[in-house]
Amino acid sequence: GYYKNPEATAAAFTSDGWLKTGDSGIMKGRRLYIKGRIKTMILTANGQNIYPEEIESRLNNLPYIAESLVVEKNNRLVALIHPDYAALETHGISRDDIQKIMNKNIKTLHKSVALYEKIKAIEIVETEFEKTPKKSIKRFLYQ
Repeated sequence: GYYKNPEATAAAFTSDGWLKTGDSGIMKGRRLYIKGRIKTMILTANGQNIYPEEIESRLNNLPYIAESLVVEKNNRLVALIHPDYAALETHGISRDDIQKIMNKNIKTLHKSVALYEKIKAIEIVETEFEKTPKKSIKRFLYQ
């Protein structure tokens, strides 16, 4: 709750006492799986819900990607990718080859996502994404 603010505290909970976290999840059996944040969900023209954090997590596990953001631009999913320049340099890979490597990474990603979650464009971001004090990306700056 909120210190000395009963109205805000009441608004943070459902009528049956559950905390409104802002997360979206699904139950499978007895397990809860967090899909992503409600406020970052992308709703497609076909009514599909896309949770960019799920795609970003997969992207960030691919070679030579330091961090990523998935955003919607002109009704298309765009991956903003900050390459892992240290890893590229360690492996003797030229900056000229970054786009080719990222295209290959996107093809790999597409094998594990739904058709409506496929990335339509890649934008290389030279610098790290701006972060909050708790080290999460300030997503709103890149929308």
